[in-house]
Amino acid sequence: MWEWFTANGVWMLIASAAVLILLLSTMQLVPKIIEKSEPKEKRERLRKRIDLTLLIIGGVALVLIVLALKAIVSSEEGAPILTTEMVRGWLLEHGTRILVILVAGVGVWFALKVFLPPLVRRTLVKTKGESKEGIKRRTDTLIGVLMSTGKAIILIAVIFMLLSELDIPVGPALAGFGIAGVAVGFGAQYLIRDLIAGVFILLENQYRVGDVARVADIAGVVEEVNLRKTVLRDLDGIVHHIPNGEIKVASNYTRHYARVNLNVSVAYGTDLDHAINVINRVGKELAQDAKWSSFIISTPQVLRVDSLGNSGVEIKVLGDVKPMQQWAIMGELRLRIKKAFDVEGIEIPWPHVKLYFGQSPVNGYLTCKACSHVNLAGSKFCSNCGFTLSS
Repeated sequence: MWEWFTANGVWMLIASAAVLILLLSTMQLVPKIIEKSEPKEKRERLRKRIDLTLLIIGGVALVLIVLALKAIVSSEEGAPILTTEMVRGWLLEHGTRILVILVAGVGVWFALKVFLPPLVRRTLVKTKGESKEGIKRRTDTLIGVLMSTGKAIILIAVIFMLLSELDIPVGPALAGFGIAGVAVGFGAQYLIRDLIAGVFILLENQYRVGDVARVADIAGVVEEVNLRKTVLRDLDGIVHHIPNGEIKVASNYTRHYARVNLNVSVAYGTDLDHAINVINRVGKELAQDAKWSSFIISTPQVLRVDSLGNSGVEIKVLGDVKPMQQWAIMGELRLRIKKAFDVEGIEIPWPHVKLYFGQSPVNGYLTCKACSHVNLAGSKFCSNCGFTLSS
């Protein structure tokens, strides 16, 4: 069998590499397939089993690739073809250690998945001034970042340990990376800047996955935060990838609490005291509504007359609400205020223009429609052009 393996080393290398590539692409599709085909209570358990199976298959494929490469190199250099005794000796000397390294890497990864989330949750539960929803968002964000970072560290450590066990010198590779690092150092400064900015975003809890934030002048729901970039989805459904180093100002719309900030415009002829009483009554009714009361922290009410606009008087309404609920509550408040104004006969103004055509009396005088000459009131003909005037 080993003679067949060494004689077909190239084909084994191609087949093993194809299996590994297929495996890596499949790992991205498995969660989506499970989510669509399995009920929620079975998904996590099935996902763990499939992950373990894929890792075992991947480990076997890696071992086959290494053996195929060694057989090909030995054959090309004129060294003896691999025999059963040679393979057995190599497996006894190195195979056990490689298996231990792979098992240890898988074990550390599963230990990280099991123990890291509860540890982060217990730590963040003690955070003061943060709502349960806010703590959950920050927990999910930190777990995602720490898990991806841990996976990268474990993978790099396993690769270097395997290289060392296969007698492939690691020192020259590291030296080569060092030289390459100097060569691309100026380009990598942006990556380092992004990573440092990402660390401070997480430490300072500026925003979390699920928050609505304005980042680098782009507003949307935060879908992903990692050490290198922030991913936002705006109201049009467009996904924006923003390097953390480009973020100068980050505005979080859903931290701790949100606020209804609404201007209501009424006509200049409106009794302002009456309009204010109607708005306050509508805000109180909304806060007492069973459907909306759980989202409202303080009753929306009139703060002041905010401005005297071109078409009407602006009245500012403020009220504190639960995070993410300010837009829904403002929409409901506008609807109820419009209905209440219709009942009370309060006009909501709109931009309009008054036109003067010249035939109307102005301060007791008549303006000629033809030549715009001002005539005395009661005149039938224009004293300038003789045009017939209409009063």
